[in-house]
Amino acid sequence: MRVPSRGAHVSPELRRDIVAGALAGLLAGVVSGSAGAAADVDGMLDLDLSATGLVLHVLVSVAAGAVFGAVFRYQPGGYAATISNGLLFSLLLWAVGSLTLRPLLGGETPTWSADDAYVAFPTLIDHLLYGGMVGFFFYVSVALYERRADGVSTAHRLEQLLWRDPSIEITILSHSNYLLFTPMLAEVAASALEPQHISSPVRASLLHTKFRRCEIGSIDTEAQVVTARDSAVSEMREMPYDHLVLALGSVPNFFGLPGMEEHAFTLKSLDDATRVRNHVISQLEQSDVNPDAEERRRQLTFVVAGGGFAGTEMIAELFDLVHSVLRYFPSIRADELRFVLVHSRDRILPEISEGLADYALRKLRARGIEFLLKARVAGATADSVLVQDAPEIPTRTVVWTAGNQPNPLLATLPCERNRAGAVVAESTLQLKGFTNIWVVGDCGEIPDPDGEGKAYPPTAQHAMREGKAAARNIVSAIQGRSLRPFRFRTLGILVPLGRRTGVAEIRGLRFSGLLAWLMWRSLYLGLLPGVEKKVRVLFDWLIDLFFPRDIALTAEAETPTLSEMIGADRRPDIRSQGQGDD
Repeated sequence: MRVPSRGAHVSPELRRDIVAGALAGLLAGVVSGSAGAAADVDGMLDLDLSATGLVLHVLVSVAAGAVFGAVFRYQPGGYAATISNGLLFSLLLWAVGSLTLRPLLGGETPTWSADDAYVAFPTLIDHLLYGGMVGFFFYVSVALYERRADGVSTAHRLEQLLWRDPSIEITILSHSNYLLFTPMLAEVAASALEPQHISSPVRASLLHTKFRRCEIGSIDTEAQVVTARDSAVSEMREMPYDHLVLALGSVPNFFGLPGMEEHAFTLKSLDDATRVRNHVISQLEQSDVNPDAEERRRQLTFVVAGGGFAGTEMIAELFDLVHSVLRYFPSIRADELRFVLVHSRDRILPEISEGLADYALRKLRARGIEFLLKARVAGATADSVLVQDAPEIPTRTVVWTAGNQPNPLLATLPCERNRAGAVVAESTLQLKGFTNIWVVGDCGEIPDPDGEGKAYPPTAQHAMREGKAAARNIVSAIQGRSLRPFRFRTLGILVPLGRRTGVAEIRGLRFSGLLAWLMWRSLYLGLLPGVEKKVRVLFDWLIDLFFPRDIALTAEAETPTLSEMIGADRRPDIRSQGQGDD
């Protein structure tokens, strides 16, 4: 049956640009208002930056940003042009505000004379700064938004290109029925965000795509059939395909370290993040009433293995979570808490420049977080983390972020794989040796045509863009047109460090501190799918500014008795009592 037209509504691209413009205006307004450069309020309405004036300044900035997005629109590759448009837009705002509205509100008739322009000239600088920031943040936010999560991104783009063709059927097979915004998982684990606020149901996101929640059993590339079952007790069913997109992602790789898989928490899903949150709160609850000093030290020591993006964000968020709720646990002193990050390299955040990485290290160390650099985790037990050539760390909490590996299902495919186990693809995103199987995300090795034999890094921003590129090439293959190699230049890297600070590196420009933190929140807020999720996350962040984090346990957890905690061996296995991984 042919899919009916949606009618003459506002196009998704226009809605995207308006929302991105509003977010860019919000960020530019907060930055300029915080700096005292009230480009819209002081210049247009002649108000000081009191609390009321600052709020009004931000509201006007948001409205102006939305107008900017609706008028100038997003131009792919037009980075410099968008900033120039922002400067032009701010010049128009200055003419309307400082030279027109301000005299009118003061009971005067605007003359637009050279003398008036001279008097209002200082506000022009503020307006230009605001406009430049709006253009910059608008372009980056829309560019990032265009990279949605790999498999869903492919289906979304296929919907746009093929929904008028009733002979085309698009189906997603996935164990999860939601699109997960993984950059915010650490905040879920730290009780700063609600889990459902960073996830979007696939069925609601893709109106013309069939969705089946299932477990994939096998892929027969010769028969072009995928076998899957809906539950553990149901039988496998075959589903034929003409074109297949592999977006299987990765799973944690513990490198065979003894005890690590059994005792470490991971951070790959909403369930993982929720388990970390509940476990940390449970450790605080138990430590608050535990008279055993040795066991309390274990319960109040939190270890993260891995110093990349996920590990650095996780240790910072754990620190913020525990210190935010410490007031509720009167018997726990701040000097009893210990936070440790173990990393095998000589510096954290190897993906960014050394200067920003050093800044992040200094900031986190100043809070009291310990870093064991050039140290390798050797294993884990129920009550400690083992470190090579170093004393073991007594702890009940270890979060593993130090390694991933491609989905094991890929090992069953008759194709070339790299040393890590990822399938090897052509630059067109076709699986090497196949014309109707496509690869996106970190389950594949995607060659960079301009990288002198190098492959694209397995990061989320590349996977999101690959999804759309794969959809275009699938349509081209169906229609008999030539395929285009995937090309993408990384826009930037942003890392939040908690306590309203962060680091960012965008196209060679480096930012740190409050500005980088605001950039991270504004840009990633714009990436969230749907207005509803944006509003919910924004309210979560606002609540987090004024209130401590929630300590309600959202899963049943058995609390050991005192006799169990101080038993004969004095080393109780908390996780065996329901506090850890399944």
